[in-house]
Amino acid sequence: MAVLRVGCPMWAHPPWVGRFLSPGNRGRELEEYARWCNAVEGNTTFYAVPSERTIARWVEQAPVDFRFAFKVPRSITHELRLRGEAAIRALGEFLDAIEPLGERIGPVQLQLPPSFGPESAPTLRSFVARLPVGYRWMVELRHPGFFDGGPAHRAVDGLLRDAGVGRVVLDTRPLYAAPPQTDAAVEERRTKPKLPVLTDVVGATPIVRVIGADDPDMTADGLLAWVAPVAGWIAEGRTPYLFVHQPENLESPRLARLIHAEVAAAVSDLAPLATPLPVVPATEVLGQDSLF
Repeated sequence: MAVLRVGCPMWAHPPWVGRFLSPGNRGRELEEYARWCNAVEGNTTFYAVPSERTIARWVEQAPVDFRFAFKVPRSITHELRLRGEAAIRALGEFLDAIEPLGERIGPVQLQLPPSFGPESAPTLRSFVARLPVGYRWMVELRHPGFFDGGPAHRAVDGLLRDAGVGRVVLDTRPLYAAPPQTDAAVEERRTKPKLPVLTDVVGATPIVRVIGADDPDMTADGLLAWVAPVAGWIAEGRTPYLFVHQPENLESPRLARLIHAEVAAAVSDLAPLATPLPVVPATEVLGQDSLF
């Protein structure tokens, strides 16, 4: 069956407890999250390489058909800026750390800072040429010079296409569609650039990150714009990943399932998501006998 991977930036979020995650289940959130979504963006690895013990816990909780779309640690992309043997060595250490997850490893993302511009293209070319085989690689570029249709834009698309590396699609249109209503939305605008949405070089596993608004309905409208493109990618034999962000991520699991259902209505052979178990509010966990 055709597959669409949907998910959120994380699998554990305090506001989800009592709605998408059961009360009193701390430490096993991934197991429950995997009943709502079939992928996760894996932001945690952007900040640190997980320990062997942590990876073992993820292996135990995540079903084999779940996918982690990990980000390479920022020490490689933002501090070393892909330069030299130190970056290659650090990448190898990261891949060795996540290796026990096996087939649960989805596309691996290199999220580059906005300051990584056209002058750094030779560094990107050198690094991409040394990427280990056996992984699906994706690069997220944020410098405007890679989005203007100019020589640098065309050149980077060519080098990624030749290497079989896709470009992550960052769609911030919903975020900028209305004035921010919360501090979280203000912060999202500070860290998420307003750039054109490009889909020319997405590879075999397209990743779309939709950055939503405070209003979940506005976020949903932004997601619905992706139904036709995602269905088209599936028809071409690709396996898309669509991740839902909100400033406070209050409704992200529900919205992820919403977009999957909408694509399923357009793609008859789309593999279904798991049926989530009902979350029992803490007030209902206590049996009647406990009242006496």
